[in-house]
Amino acid sequence: MTQQETALVTGGSRGIGRAIAVSLAASGRFVYINYQSGIDAAKETLAAVKEAGSDGVLLPFDVTDQKAAEEAVAAVIRERGVIDILVNNAGIRDDMLMVWMKSENWDRVLSTNLTGFYNVTKPVVKKMLSKRKGRIINITSTSGQMGQAGQVNYSASKAGLIGATMALAREIAKRSITVNAVAPGFIETDMTDGLPVEQIAGTIPAGRLGKPEEVAAAVNFLCSPEAGYITGQVIGINGGIC
Repeated sequence: MTQQETALVTGGSRGIGRAIAVSLAASGRFVYINYQSGIDAAKETLAAVKEAGSDGVLLPFDVTDQKAAEEAVAAVIRERGVIDILVNNAGIRDDMLMVWMKSENWDRVLSTNLTGFYNVTKPVVKKMLSKRKGRIINITSTSGQMGQAGQVNYSASKAGLIGATMALAREIAKRSITVNAVAPGFIETDMTDGLPVEQIAGTIPAGRLGKPEEVAAAVNFLCSPEAGYITGQVIGINGGIC
Protein backbone atom coordinates (compact mmCIF):
# COMPACT_ATOMS: atom_id res chain seq x y z
CA MET A 1 0.00 0.00 0.00
CA THR A 2 1.38 3.42 -0.99
CA GLN A 3 1.91 5.77 1.95
CA GLN A 4 -0.03 9.01 1.89
CA GLU A 5 2.20 11.89 0.79
CA THR A 6 3.05 14.59 3.31
CA ALA A 7 3.07 18.26 2.37
CA LEU A 8 4.29 21.32 4.26
CA VAL A 9 2.89 24.69 3.18
CA THR A 10 4.50 27.76 4.76
CA GLY A 11 2.27 30.76 5.17
CA GLY A 12 -0.63 28.38 4.72
CA SER A 13 -3.29 29.98 6.88
CA ARG A 14 -4.91 32.26 4.30
CA GLY A 15 -4.97 33.52 0.73
CA ILE A 16 -2.86 31.61 -1.76
CA GLY A 17 -1.40 29.42 1.00
CA ARG A 18 -4.84 28.30 2.11
CA ALA A 19 -5.91 27.51 -1.46
CA ILE A 20 -2.75 25.44 -1.96
CA ALA A 21 -3.25 23.54 1.30
CA VAL A 22 -6.85 22.70 0.37
CA SER A 23 -5.91 21.69 -3.18
CA LEU A 24 -3.18 19.35 -1.95
CA ALA A 25 -5.61 17.87 0.59
CA ALA A 26 -8.21 17.30 -2.11
CA SER A 27 -5.54 15.32 -3.98
CA GLY A 28 -5.07 13.08 -0.96
CA ARG A 29 -2.06 14.63 0.75
CA PHE A 30 -1.63 15.06 4.51
CA VAL A 31 -0.95 18.79 4.98
CA TYR A 32 1.07 20.64 7.60
CA ILE A 33 -0.14 24.23 7.70
CA ASN A 34 2.53 26.67 8.82
CA TYR A 35 1.63 30.11 10.11
CA GLN A 36 3.25 32.72 12.32
CA SER A 37 0.21 34.49 13.74
CA GLY A 38 -3.55 34.40 13.30
CA ILE A 39 -4.60 31.14 14.89
CA ASP A 40 -8.26 31.61 13.89
CA ALA A 41 -7.39 31.81 10.19
CA ALA A 42 -5.12 28.78 10.54
CA LYS A 43 -7.93 26.79 12.15
CA GLU A 44 -10.24 27.75 9.28
CA THR A 45 -7.67 26.43 6.82
CA LEU A 46 -7.36 23.16 8.74
CA ALA A 47 -11.15 22.80 8.70
CA ALA A 48 -11.12 23.37 4.93
CA VAL A 49 -8.39 20.74 4.53
CA LYS A 50 -10.51 18.20 6.39
CA GLU A 51 -13.59 19.17 4.40
CA ALA A 52 -11.57 18.51 1.24
CA GLY A 53 -11.26 14.89 2.34
CA SER A 54 -7.83 14.65 3.95
CA ASP A 55 -6.26 15.69 7.24
CA GLY A 56 -3.56 17.99 8.51
CA VAL A 57 -1.81 19.63 11.44
CA LEU A 58 -1.17 23.25 12.36
CA LEU A 59 2.53 24.04 12.57
CA PRO A 60 3.21 27.50 14.00
CA PHE A 61 6.73 28.88 13.58
CA ASP A 62 8.48 31.93 12.17
CA VAL A 63 10.30 31.10 8.92
CA THR A 64 12.85 33.82 9.69
CA ASP A 65 13.95 31.89 12.80
CA GLN A 66 16.40 29.25 11.57
CA LYS A 67 16.34 27.19 14.76
CA ALA A 68 12.54 27.20 14.92
CA ALA A 69 12.32 26.14 11.27
CA GLU A 70 14.78 23.28 11.77
CA GLU A 71 12.93 22.06 14.87
CA ALA A 72 9.58 22.21 13.07
CA VAL A 73 10.86 20.25 10.08
CA ALA A 74 12.46 17.68 12.40
CA ALA A 75 9.14 17.26 14.23
CA VAL A 76 7.29 16.61 10.98
CA ILE A 77 9.87 14.06 9.87
CA ARG A 78 9.66 12.27 13.24
CA GLU A 79 5.91 12.03 12.86
CA ARG A 80 5.64 11.26 9.15
CA GLY A 81 9.06 9.95 8.15
CA VAL A 82 9.52 12.38 5.28
CA ILE A 83 8.22 15.59 3.74
CA ASP A 84 7.29 14.73 0.15
CA ILE A 85 6.13 18.20 -0.84
CA LEU A 86 7.36 21.59 0.35
CA VAL A 87 5.59 24.76 -0.75
CA ASN A 88 7.46 27.91 0.25
CA ASN A 89 4.61 30.39 0.28
CA ALA A 90 5.33 32.55 3.35
CA GLY A 91 5.93 36.11 2.26
CA ILE A 92 5.30 39.76 3.15
CA ARG A 93 5.29 43.17 1.49
CA ASP A 94 6.45 46.49 2.89
CA ASP A 95 6.03 48.83 -0.06
CA MET A 96 7.57 52.26 -0.44
CA LEU A 97 9.90 54.10 -2.80
CA MET A 98 13.51 53.16 -2.19
CA VAL A 99 14.44 56.76 -1.39
CA TRP A 100 12.26 56.46 1.74
CA MET A 101 13.11 52.83 2.53
CA LYS A 102 14.94 52.16 5.78
CA SER A 103 17.24 49.23 6.33
CA GLU A 104 14.66 47.55 8.55
CA ASN A 105 12.09 47.68 5.70
CA TRP A 106 14.60 46.00 3.43
CA ASP A 107 15.78 43.43 5.97
CA ARG A 108 12.29 42.39 7.09
CA VAL A 109 11.10 41.58 3.57
CA LEU A 110 14.31 39.82 2.48
CA SER A 111 14.44 37.86 5.73
CA THR A 112 10.90 36.50 5.32
CA ASN A 113 10.71 36.03 1.57
CA LEU A 114 14.22 34.80 0.80
CA THR A 115 16.04 33.75 3.97
CA GLY A 116 12.84 32.02 5.09
CA PHE A 117 13.13 29.83 1.99
CA TYR A 118 16.66 28.84 3.02
CA ASN A 119 15.72 28.18 6.65
CA VAL A 120 12.92 25.76 5.76
CA THR A 121 14.22 24.21 2.56
CA LYS A 122 17.69 23.17 3.72
CA PRO A 123 16.54 20.65 6.38
CA VAL A 124 13.76 19.39 4.09
CA VAL A 125 16.17 18.81 1.19
CA LYS A 126 18.53 16.77 3.37
CA LYS A 127 15.78 14.22 3.99
CA MET A 128 14.52 14.31 0.41
CA LEU A 129 18.02 13.49 -0.83
CA SER A 130 18.16 10.36 1.29
CA LYS A 131 14.72 9.29 0.05
CA ARG A 132 15.58 10.21 -3.55
CA LYS A 133 12.24 11.90 -4.18
CA GLY A 134 10.45 15.16 -3.53
CA ARG A 135 8.72 18.24 -4.86
CA ILE A 136 9.63 21.81 -3.91
CA ILE A 137 7.52 24.70 -5.17
CA ASN A 138 8.43 28.29 -4.39
CA ILE A 139 5.82 31.03 -4.63
CA THR A 140 7.48 34.03 -6.20
CA SER A 141 5.83 36.93 -8.08
CA THR A 142 5.69 38.82 -11.35
CA SER A 143 7.37 41.58 -9.33
CA GLY A 144 10.42 39.33 -9.20
CA GLN A 145 10.35 38.90 -12.98
CA MET A 146 9.75 42.46 -14.20
CA GLY A 147 10.19 44.70 -11.13
CA GLN A 148 7.62 47.03 -9.67
CA ALA A 149 8.03 50.64 -8.59
CA GLY A 150 7.64 50.96 -4.84
CA GLN A 151 8.65 47.33 -4.35
CA VAL A 152 12.43 47.31 -4.62
CA ASN A 153 12.70 45.13 -1.51
CA TYR A 154 9.86 42.80 -2.52
CA SER A 155 11.02 42.52 -6.15
CA ALA A 156 14.57 41.77 -5.02
CA SER A 157 13.41 39.05 -2.65
CA LYS A 158 11.22 37.39 -5.27
CA ALA A 159 13.88 37.65 -7.99
CA GLY A 160 16.32 36.05 -5.56
CA LEU A 161 13.84 33.23 -5.00
CA ILE A 162 13.68 32.62 -8.75
CA GLY A 163 17.47 32.36 -8.92
CA ALA A 164 17.53 30.03 -5.92
CA THR A 165 14.87 27.85 -7.56
CA MET A 166 16.89 27.42 -10.74
CA ALA A 167 20.17 26.77 -8.91
CA LEU A 168 18.73 24.25 -6.44
CA ALA A 169 16.93 22.44 -9.25
CA ARG A 170 20.28 21.80 -10.94
CA GLU A 171 21.84 20.58 -7.70
CA ILE A 172 19.30 17.89 -6.87
CA ALA A 173 17.62 16.84 -10.13
CA LYS A 174 19.55 13.56 -10.28
CA ARG A 175 17.90 12.49 -7.02
CA SER A 176 14.43 12.75 -8.59
CA ILE A 177 13.64 15.95 -6.70
CA THR A 178 12.08 18.78 -8.68
CA VAL A 179 12.26 22.44 -7.76
CA ASN A 180 9.98 24.92 -9.49
CA ALA A 181 8.50 28.35 -8.92
CA VAL A 182 5.04 29.73 -9.49
CA ALA A 183 4.86 33.47 -10.09
CA PRO A 184 1.40 34.92 -9.40
CA GLY A 185 0.43 38.30 -10.72
CA PHE A 186 -2.45 40.23 -9.15
CA ILE A 187 -4.47 37.68 -7.17
CA GLU A 188 -7.60 38.31 -5.12
CA THR A 189 -6.17 38.05 -1.58
CA ASP A 190 -5.70 40.36 1.37
CA MET A 191 -2.38 41.44 -0.20
CA THR A 192 -4.38 43.21 -2.91
CA ASP A 193 -6.95 44.71 -0.53
CA GLY A 194 -7.08 48.47 -0.89
CA LEU A 195 -5.65 48.49 -4.40
CA PRO A 196 -7.62 50.07 -7.29
CA VAL A 197 -8.91 46.79 -8.69
CA GLU A 198 -10.71 48.18 -11.73
CA GLN A 199 -7.67 50.23 -12.70
CA ILE A 200 -5.36 47.26 -12.27
CA ALA A 201 -7.66 44.93 -14.21
CA GLY A 202 -7.44 47.31 -17.14
CA THR A 203 -3.69 46.66 -17.39
CA ILE A 204 -4.08 42.86 -17.44
CA PRO A 205 -4.71 41.21 -20.82
CA ALA A 206 -7.19 38.79 -19.21
CA GLY A 207 -9.09 41.78 -17.84
CA ARG A 208 -9.36 40.57 -14.26
CA LEU A 209 -7.46 39.59 -11.14
CA GLY A 210 -6.63 35.93 -10.63
CA LYS A 211 -8.06 33.65 -7.97
CA PRO A 212 -6.01 31.80 -5.33
CA GLU A 213 -7.42 28.50 -6.60
CA GLU A 214 -5.86 29.14 -10.01
CA VAL A 215 -2.43 29.42 -8.41
CA ALA A 216 -3.12 26.32 -6.33
CA ALA A 217 -4.02 24.32 -9.45
CA ALA A 218 -0.58 25.00 -10.94
CA VAL A 219 1.13 24.04 -7.69
CA ASN A 220 -0.89 20.84 -7.48
CA PHE A 221 0.13 19.87 -11.00
CA LEU A 222 3.82 20.45 -10.22
CA CYS A 223 3.42 18.03 -7.30
CA SER A 224 2.00 15.31 -9.52
CA PRO A 225 3.86 12.35 -11.07
CA GLU A 226 3.11 13.81 -14.49
CA ALA A 227 5.36 16.80 -13.66
CA GLY A 228 8.40 14.67 -12.90
CA TYR A 229 10.39 16.04 -15.88
CA ILE A 230 9.66 19.69 -15.07
CA THR A 231 12.28 21.34 -12.88
CA GLY A 232 13.99 24.70 -12.59
CA GLN A 233 11.03 26.45 -14.20
CA VAL A 234 8.99 29.55 -13.37
CA ILE A 235 5.31 29.34 -14.26
CA GLY A 236 3.51 32.68 -14.45
CA ILE A 237 -0.09 32.85 -13.23
CA ASN A 238 -0.72 36.42 -14.23
CA GLY A 239 -3.42 36.78 -16.89
CA GLY A 240 -0.81 37.64 -19.51
CA ILE A 241 0.67 40.67 -17.78
CA CYS A 242 4.23 39.35 -17.98
